[in-house]
Formats: sequence, structure tokens, C-alpha cells
Amino acid sequence: MTRSIEERMSRVVYNADGLVPAIVQQHDTREVLMLGWMDAEALRRTLTEGRVTFWSRSRQEYWRKGDTSGHAQFVKGVRLDCDGDTLLVSVEQVGAACHTGDRTCFDADDLEPVVGEFS
Repeated sequence: MTRSIEERMSRVVYNADGLVPAIVQQHDTREVLMLGWMDAEALRRTLTEGRVTFWSRSRQEYWRKGDTSGHAQFVKGVRLDCDGDTLLVSVEQVGAACHTGDRTCFDADDLEPVVGEFS
């Protein structure tokens, strides 16, 4: 039996602003592309339309990745973490994921940490 959209969304824990972070990952390579924010409506759209929709905190409006840039994200899966407060969105990324034009938002600034080793 297929669960309703309300049942699927019922475990999501939103922050005080009504938002949940959504980590976006390329579905086949597992490359982390970006982090965006979703409210319940953005998540509902993402789960039902096959394209990723976010809530823009700066513009205070919904935006669907690729509508203006052509760099779209097609949903391949959405998972909820164990605490219910973070989403992992698997996508087929077409073009750049980052607003700077880079493939990923995480390739610009390496903080060069000391790398730990398991002994």
C-alpha cells in the first residue's frame, strides 16, 4: 500500500523558521552538489513533481532549480535522516549545481584540515 504524501512528510522536523536543510547529491556518483532549504510546500512539490524545489531565504519565494539557468535537478530519491531534521535529495544534475556556475557548491574553498588516521 502506498503511503499518502502527508504520511511520507509526517516525520520531517522543521526548524524554528519552518525549514529543513536539503543536501543535494548526484545519484550515480554520490557527489555532494549543494545544500538548500525546504519548507513543507517545497518538499511537497519536490516529492510530487520530479524536480527539486527550494525555499529562498533571501528572496522569500520558491525556486525550482533550473527554471532560469537551465541547470535542472531531476529527483531520483529523497531520504530523511534518523532524526528527521535533514533531507538527502538524490538527483540527476543537468549543468552546474552552484549559482557561481561550478558543478558543485563545495569545490571553491578547501579549509585544509589536518587529516586524521585510524590506527
